[in-house]
Amino acid sequence: MISLRVAAPFTIALLLSGCVVGPNHTPPEIALPGKFAEGSKQSNGDVSMAAWWSAFNDRRLSGLVDSGLAQNLTVLQAIERINAASASVTVAASSGLPSLNAGASEEVSGQGGKLRNQKDVRSTTSGGLSLSWLLDFFGQVKRSKESAQASLDAAYANVDVARLALLSDLVATYIDARYYQERIELARKNLKSRQETLALTRFQLEAGAASRLDVVQAEGLVNSTLSDIPGLETQFRVSVHHIATLLGLPASTLISDMQKPARQPVARFRPRAGVPADLIRNRPDIRRAERELAAAVADIGVAEAQLYPTITLGGSISPSYIGSKSVKGALTSWSFGPSLNLPVFDGGRLRANVDITESNARNQYLAWKAAVLQAVEEVENALAAVSRDARTVEALRAEVKSYEEALQLSTASYKDGASSLLDVLDAQRSVSDAQARLAQAVQQMAKDYVSLNVAIGGGYAPEAKTN
Repeated sequence: MISLRVAAPFTIALLLSGCVVGPNHTPPEIALPGKFAEGSKQSNGDVSMAAWWSAFNDRRLSGLVDSGLAQNLTVLQAIERINAASASVTVAASSGLPSLNAGASEEVSGQGGKLRNQKDVRSTTSGGLSLSWLLDFFGQVKRSKESAQASLDAAYANVDVARLALLSDLVATYIDARYYQERIELARKNLKSRQETLALTRFQLEAGAASRLDVVQAEGLVNSTLSDIPGLETQFRVSVHHIATLLGLPASTLISDMQKPARQPVARFRPRAGVPADLIRNRPDIRRAERELAAAVADIGVAEAQLYPTITLGGSISPSYIGSKSVKGALTSWSFGPSLNLPVFDGGRLRANVDITESNARNQYLAWKAAVLQAVEEVENALAAVSRDARTVEALRAEVKSYEEALQLSTASYKDGASSLLDVLDAQRSVSDAQARLAQAVQQMAKDYVSLNVAIGGGYAPEAKTN
């Protein structure tokens, strides 16, 4: 049976533990429309596991994404910060637990000299236990633990933010690499066509059916095409180098593999944007901001608790044994009692600390609100682009087809002597420009698809399993 004297401190602490100062955190709210301007009213649910890049039907891209999520150094750094945040939770929680320290010592001392006929050697063995327990009457420890736990949650959300940023950067850069690869291939095909036109013009010059001006103009178009290719090759390599860096590899590692022919990525289906309220759950940057707000609110309680007295229960026991020729025996000393620390005058420092934490909490709320509104804007912009990209691509495909037909007709007419070389060169320029615009439109359509999926917070945890 526990005695009243022993149980009393625990009972008092239990009764007073509910006296926690500072505000309690409640999830923030913001008024949002029921749907996006160009979206539906259907909720997306959880999209964190949606591997949206699979819509491109590109195994190489899917493999790069898998490697990036596992090897990207920025993601690994974010994961490592979880360890520090988790340790901070342990530190905060330990402040409310009793602290017990033990120690021991052995000391041998003596005296000798001409004034004494006999040496006196003394051996002293001692040990000690000390106990300290801060009674959390006003919730300083509780609020500290709340703040640390919220910071840990924010660290987890920050990993998801890093993964989402990686997906955006990696897939968009892959799209760029394939775009430059397509441009290089188009430039080489156009070069071949223009070289054939140059050869035909030289032949007609020898036959007297063309002028030196025609030859010089055909040569100029060939050299213009030759000058475009090195820049496109450089941009291709720059994109591939960046992909390798995102995967934690040396820059040139992927060049040979990425140089293999591949088409530009085109998504097979359109993503669902969901509703604005989905973003609060699905966007990791919004969840991180909410957790940082929760930590800031808890810090207010920590600062307010410092305005009040603190009571610490402490005690110690120190047994010792002394042995010598003249003295032998044991001695035990002990102490136990509470200590009170009451702030009387600090020049307003503690109250100012409360004001600082309150201001920080208000700032964190504004940061959360800004994150929500920014997310809504990003989705609206991506939706507006995605809904129109296909029309642009379709029109440019028709334009390329028309100019290619015009080139065929003008070339045939030039061979028959019914038109000038200028008509052929103009048609070749038109085909080249239209093909470049089409490739760029396909690139932009794919990147807008990426932007929309990233904006809704999709795909940062594709390896997660549902229960």
